[in-house]
Amino acid sequence: MSTKAEIKVGENAQRRVGVVQTATRDKTRKVTIQYVSKHPKYGKYVRKRTVLHVHDAKNETGVGDRVEIAECRPISRTKRWTVVRVVEKAAGRIDPVFETDTGSRRK
Repeated sequence: MSTKAEIKVGENAQRRVGVVQTATRDKTRKVTIQYVSKHPKYGKYVRKRTVLHVHDAKNETGVGDRVEIAECRPISRTKRWTVVRVVEKAAGRIDPVFETDTGSRRK
């Protein structure tokens, strides 16, 4: 599906800042937004995350970049957000979200 018309973002559109986690697909990025919320019963602060599929028309972002995204019209079944600007480029290092040890082996 080609999006020949430019994606318009309204002034009152919801905006968020997140980190690009995957950049393997053409014009699509997975952006992770981390936040902390208080558990309703126990009062402990819990780290949570939201993963959004984002439209990047110019393919200008890479893994680890901090980007500002805005809500827009539906572009595909999962894409409802678009990249507005790159806040900070990755400095050659990728910060994994909630680091998991997938490479460990038992001896």
